[in-house]
Amino acid sequence: MRKPSPTGAPTWKQAQTYIDQLFAAEDRALSGALRRMERAQLPPISVSSSEGKLLQVLAHAAAARRILEVGTLGGYSAIWLARALPRGGKLITLEIAEDHAAVARKSIRRARLGGRVEVRVGPALRLMRQMIDGDEQPFDLVFLDADKDEYPGYLRLAYRLTRPGGLILADNALGRALRGRDGNGVIRCNQIAARHQGLSSVVVPVLGKGIDGLLVSVKLPRPKGGSR
Repeated sequence: MRKPSPTGAPTWKQAQTYIDQLFAAEDRALSGALRRMERAQLPPISVSSSEGKLLQVLAHAAAARRILEVGTLGGYSAIWLARALPRGGKLITLEIAEDHAAVARKSIRRARLGGRVEVRVGPALRLMRQMIDGDEQPFDLVFLDADKDEYPGYLRLAYRLTRPGGLILADNALGRALRGRDGNGVIRCNQIAARHQGLSSVVVPVLGKGIDGLLVSVKLPRPKGGSR
């Protein structure tokens, strides 16, 4: 454990270390997924282990049997989420790059989750529209972690794909909003979520490579004030 800061207040790094060690220690499947990503030279932008555990806890809280992930990368967050699924549960994860998807599939198989996870390759907006057009069964939880410029579109489609009472989560909802200018994808996504009559939303700070946030939205059974 690091020494306390000069003011006596704990640092964000101390807080992250405490949470990771007590609640979110990585096993061989998770650490192996990160090593596989590094060898394949995938960008090191996976969620932190503490955020992965938060995703898993939220999936349990939602009693999720069907999960949609937008942005697979190397499969690290998919492993955290899929481990919350009951027998017969399903996670569909969308990845635009076939080489990333190949790395993810290997890590998911190594985690013995191949029967629960399906990786679909292509632009997420197109794949999500295909799900809507094909009357895909609603999801209990949708996790957004792909192209940040497309977050507003992802959120609108995720709303249509999520069951009433289900959760929509979006990564990197705080750091980019605080550093960015009005009009960037994360800021617009947060604004849409905050004002949407069919959602109850908040951004929860999370720890990773610094302090960031997770947008947490519940799809209301009935939109506030009547129909949306």
